[in-house]
Amino acid sequence: MEAMQNILTRNSPRELTEPLPSSKEMQEIYQAALRAPDHAWLRPSRFIEVTGKGLEKLSKIFVEFAKNEFKDVTSDQLEKYKAAPFRAPMIIILVTKVSEHPKVPKVEQMLSTATAAENILLALHAKNYAGIWRTGKFAFNKKLAKYITANSLINVGSGQEFTIREFANIINNLTSSNKILKFNKKYPDGTKRKVLDIRVMTKLGWKSKISLKRGLKNTIDWYAKEKTK
Repeated sequence: MEAMQNILTRNSPRELTEPLPSSKEMQEIYQAALRAPDHAWLRPSRFIEVTGKGLEKLSKIFVEFAKNEFKDVTSDQLEKYKAAPFRAPMIIILVTKVSEHPKVPKVEQMLSTATAAENILLALHAKNYAGIWRTGKFAFNKKLAKYITANSLINVGSGQEFTIREFANIINNLTSSNKILKFNKKYPDGTKRKVLDIRVMTKLGWKSKISLKRGLKNTIDWYAKEKTK
C-alpha cells in the first residue's frame, strides 16, 4: 500500500476481531513506532502488549481499580469496565517514560509517544489490520500504575549504566586475555542507553549487593570450573 493511500484510507472501527498480527509482523510494527520523532533520542515510549489471558487480568485490574478509586461506582459501570478490554483481541498500552533533559520538556516526550501510537495504527493498516486509539478514565490516572505494577513483572538490577566498551573491557581484564578490542563503527550499538528502570524494585525495599565486576568474575570462575570437568 502506498504511503499516502495508507494515511488517507485509515479509520477507526468500533470493535476489533481476530486474526492477530504474527510475532514477526508485530516486531515490524514496533520498529515503525520507534521511527517517531524523538528529540535527543531519549526513547521515551514503552509498549505493553496485552492478549489472551492478559485481557482477563487487565479486566480484573480495571474492576479493582474502579471499586477502590471511583466514588459511587455503580454495578452497571463495573460491568462496563470489566468488559472494556475484550473489545479487541489485542491491546497495546502506551507509556511515556519521562527523562530529565534541559532541551526536551515532558510534553514533548509525551508527544513522541503519541506519534508512536499513530505509527502503530498506520503500520497495522498497511498490513491490512485495523486499529483504534482509545483513552478514557483509566488512561490518564497515575494511580492505575500501582495496580498494574502490582500485577506485572519487575525489573531486577543494580540501576547502574555501562557502555558496551566498558563491559567488554571488564571481561577482558578479568580473563587476563589482554586482547585488543576493536569496534566497527559502521554498525549501530542498539539502544543509546542500557539501564533498567528499577524504581518499583527499590520501592519494595530490594537492593542489589553484587557489583557487575564481581558478578562477572563469579560467572567466569564458574565457567572455568565447569569446563575442566
